[in-house]
Amino acid sequence: MSSIQLDGNSLSPLGMGSWHLGQGKRTDREEIEALRTGVSLGMNVIDTAEMYGRGRSETLIGKAIEDIRDDVFLVSKIYPWNANRLLMARSCENTLRRLKTDRLDLYLLHWRFGSFLGEMVHGFEKLKAEGKIRAWGVSNFDTQAMESLLKVEQGDRCATNQVFYNVGSRGVEFDLIPWSQQHNIPLMAYSPLGGKGADLAHHPVILKLAEKHQATPAALLLAWTIRNGRTLAIPESGTAAHVRDNAVALSIWLDNEDLSAIDKAFPPPTGKQKLETR
Repeated sequence: MSSIQLDGNSLSPLGMGSWHLGQGKRTDREEIEALRTGVSLGMNVIDTAEMYGRGRSETLIGKAIEDIRDDVFLVSKIYPWNANRLLMARSCENTLRRLKTDRLDLYLLHWRFGSFLGEMVHGFEKLKAEGKIRAWGVSNFDTQAMESLLKVEQGDRCATNQVFYNVGSRGVEFDLIPWSQQHNIPLMAYSPLGGKGADLAHHPVILKLAEKHQATPAALLLAWTIRNGRTLAIPESGTAAHVRDNAVALSIWLDNEDLSAIDKAFPPPTGKQKLETR
């Protein structure tokens, strides 16, 4: 699988999320091992947010990458109510402190709240000038929100848009993905294995294709998500064994027959849909 180009960086199309990490679901040791295993397998993008566990996920990641920071493309997200001239610098500093690093490779607005896009962009650009972040982007923006962003001065410096996308939730394919490709803005896909209550891994078609490719259903679903070479998926996994299984997605090539079977089971959108979020 070829790499994804994001703000001049060549990245693996498969990274790691951390929504529930550092919050007692497993031991810190297990989750740290999982993250370090992923990095060793080339899954060098680690995504987090100040919201996740109220900073506990960032703290765990800081422990995991302390001696391998330069091997990681580190992403975090800021609450929308902190993305202003009064609070952004402090919020970023707190994130950097928890992550035990002096810079973020990518800083995202977690979702849009209000209409102060110009102030947000100015704040991100100021953090870039100070060396605190290397690039910035957004999350949970639909096509209309992205168009509004690009009308703001320096809004075209947005490096990515992170959205909810998986085989069972394909609404972004109708307008957002074509728009993003036209403007050369890669997407990051969160929850690529499905949202809460989804059971994509047990669908008969997914099980059959996973068996065909001698992979887990999760790896098959991930291979589908990153199939176009312009989407970076960030599944969360708290164990090294699951991370290794996920990494197999990088070597799966879905042929036209596979894709047709998936389209039949999970039809692509035929019209514009409201952006799904989780």
